[in-house]
Amino acid sequence: MAKATMKKAPGEKKEPAAPKAARKKVLVVVVRGKRKESIARASVKKGKGVVRVNSQLLEVISHPYARQIMREPLLMAGDLATGLDINVDVHGGGQMGQAEAARIAIARGLVQFTGSEELKGRMLEHDRSMLVEDVRRVEPKKYKGPKARARFQKSYR
Repeated sequence: MAKATMKKAPGEKKEPAAPKAARKKVLVVVVRGKRKESIARASVKKGKGVVRVNSQLLEVISHPYARQIMREPLLMAGDLATGLDINVDVHGGGQMGQAEAARIAIARGLVQFTGSEELKGRMLEHDRSMLVEDVRRVEPKKYKGPKARARFQKSYR
């Protein structure tokens, strides 16, 4: 189907465009954290203080130690974290690796969003691995052996 178009006479002025609705700018900080094979991405923005990990509330996570690990940066931030919404997407690795990757992402997000050097100093003094990733990775398996370094045993009898 063809669209009907209206042609304007020469010299006719265009109507002024309607002003765009004023959009409210929302500051969002996106950071990442890694631990072993786990990668976590956290987005931090102003809100009601809701923390979600993989679309689940932090309080709903069943493993109590993993939940405590992820809550630690929030407890250190105190009042700075009460009005912030944090969404963490984490994948790969195991349960504890994911918890530690989420912890790094949450801590980095809080420090970057607030811009507080005092908070950064407290976190580094308390536990450096809260902001700095552990670079160790699993060594790949080689041929001629069952694991990365072990070799198959020889038997002559």
